[in-house]
Amino acid sequence: MKLTDLVSALSLETHAGEGNLARPVTGGIVSDLLSYVMGNARAGDLWVTIQVHPNIVGVADLLDLSAVVVAGGQEPESATVAKAREHGLALLTTEMSAFTLVGKLHELGVG
Repeated sequence: MKLTDLVSALSLETHAGEGNLARPVTGGIVSDLLSYVMGNARAGDLWVTIQVHPNIVGVADLLDLSAVVVAGGQEPESATVAKAREHGLALLTTEMSAFTLVGKLHELGVG
């Protein structure tokens, strides 16, 4: 599945990385602990978090994640959006809780 499919199906808001929405999503991870994501995520994963600071972009870029979705109605800091644009990382948001979003991602076949 591609990011464009998920953005459309889940009405996700795109804050950065619009040019990379054709990228495939090969799996997913949900965590707010950067160290957990660094130790357990795989390239191509979609990361669901409520963290909004620029370090999420650094971790996602380091691991070559497909995108970061900030859940729970949280808004990324302006520095986070700027860093995501600089790195070409798809940075998405949703009003859904992380729990609800992950359930919907699972229903769509992301696993």
